Amino acid sequence: MNTWSDKMFLLLRRMNNFHSPVSTRSTCLRFELEGEQVGWVPSKVASILSKFPDIFSTPHRGAITLRENLDSYVKRSEAVDYVLQSLRNEGFLSVLKGWRNENYEVMPRFCDTPLMCMERSATSLFGVKRYGVHVNGYCRDGNGELRMWVGRRSMAKQTYPGKLDNLAAGGLAAGISVKHTLIKECEEEACIPADIAEIALPVSTVSYTYADDEGVFPECQFVFDLKLPPDFKPRIGDGEVQDFYLYSMDKVKELLVSDDFKPNCAMVVLDFLIRHSYITPDTEPYYQEFVAGLHHTL
Repeated sequence: MNTWSDKMFLLLRRMNNFHSPVSTRSTCLRFELEGEQVGWVPSKVASILSKFPDIFSTPHRGAITLRENLDSYVKRSEAVDYVLQSLRNEGFLSVLKGWRNENYEVMPRFCDTPLMCMERSATSLFGVKRYGVHVNGYCRDGNGELRMWVGRRSMAKQTYPGKLDNLAAGGLAAGISVKHTLIKECEEEACIPADIAEIALPVSTVSYTYADDEGVFPECQFVFDLKLPPDFKPRIGDGEVQDFYLYSMDKVKELLVSDDFKPNCAMVVLDFLIRHSYITPDTEPYYQEFVAGLHHTL
């Protein structure tokens, strides 16, 4: 499997490996709050949580939840934070070494009222759904050809250091709107003024779930397209990006299946290629698989 299509197909399978027949899903416990599933707890994490019987219930019928007295957003958030701080201090879970001091909301669906919040680095321990904002920055050159801005992540980043990325992207923190996150990330990462960032169009979502040694990652990215003036050049802002490149779409497509591109960002660009007809049903044998792989239910 050496063609571009084969490589992209494998990337999508890897980013959706939680849905595969041989995944760890069958050994995970459902994480439930108020009778609704909000995540997946790997069995090894469930064993650790059993050390906190005043906070977590004994697993029942394949599910684990919080004690009944933890019946509000604040109580749940504080109780789970106590557990996570304790585990962080013990140093047994490597994922908590990347502590962010940033909370993510926990709810069954994005449209639902949040039931609690949780430290970002711990969400994979509970398989909690994570949401983010990704921006495709593009322009047209003097010949009318579409070109895309691609950023290279700082080598100091906790995850995927030095990999190629979208123009701007960031996780959706508790209490912060999608639009606010869009403007903030554009400004901080690429020095894009708010009046330009505001014209970005919400065009899609990209959803996938994968599992690895650090837990379960159900993620949904809100995708925006931002058409930039031909003479505009993004600049390094907060240091999370070390460089920006303006590439032809053929070059971007080639890079997507290389080890140089952050995988979920490659998925966001693949969605762009499909929507802008750079990939069509007549020319791409995996067209249907690509579309399905970008939009798995969390």
